[in-house]
Order: sequence, then C-alpha cells, then structure tokens
Amino acid sequence: MNTTEVKGNWNEQKGKLKQKFAQLTDNDLMFAEGKKEEMMGRLQVKLGKSKEELHEIISGL
Repeated sequence: MNTTEVKGNWNEQKGKLKQKFAQLTDNDLMFAEGKKEEMMGRLQVKLGKSKEELHEIISGL
C-alpha cells in the first residue's frame, strides 16, 4: 500500500478502523504528510499488531 492509496480514502478507512478497534482515537489515526511511519508505529503499539498485520487490516477495509 502506498501513500496515495492511504490518503485517497483515509477518512473512510479511519472510520472503519475506529469501528473495528474501539480503543483507537482520532489522534492515533492522524495521517499527516511524511508521518505515515509514526502513525503506523502508534497503531502497532496500541493494537499489538505487526506492521504487516496492520497493512493487511487496512487493505481489507
């Protein structure tokens, strides 16, 4: 998944992630230019998932 794919429908994906993982907040899912890895790191810690697992979850939304 590349940055363009994430940015293209991020608001929709963010809503689905919040439905699936109630513990996520808007701050956890803040996607800023150049900060994708930082956001993915926060999600890894909060959800206890690997980077690959997160990519699969987001791709499957």
